[in-house]
Amino acid sequence: MRQIDSAQLAAWLANPERLPPLLLDVREPWEFQLCHIAGSLPMPMGSVPARLAELDRERETVVICHHGGRSAQVCIFLAHQGFERVINLAGGVAGWAARVDPTMPQY
Repeated sequence: MRQIDSAQLAAWLANPERLPPLLLDVREPWEFQLCHIAGSLPMPMGSVPARLAELDRERETVVICHHGGRSAQVCIFLAHQGFERVINLAGGVAGWAARVDPTMPQY
């Protein structure tokens, strides 16, 4: 499984010459409301199987959760469904808050 850390993702998002990935946030709605990376698509982990048609198999997709565990599981699931361009955000939003955006609320 491919992984990216928060600093690498921040650099990617800041690069105007690179197509930004889909940021797929698989946390629960209350978690997403508390904090999220700007531009993220909320799709709770349990809803992913029913919402596969909403995802573009050709687009780089960075899957996000709190610490990286749930997102890793979703990456594995998506890979089994034929998605080849999925990347887990190692450290999740907690890592993003610690390394990229210290103003982000933490829980």
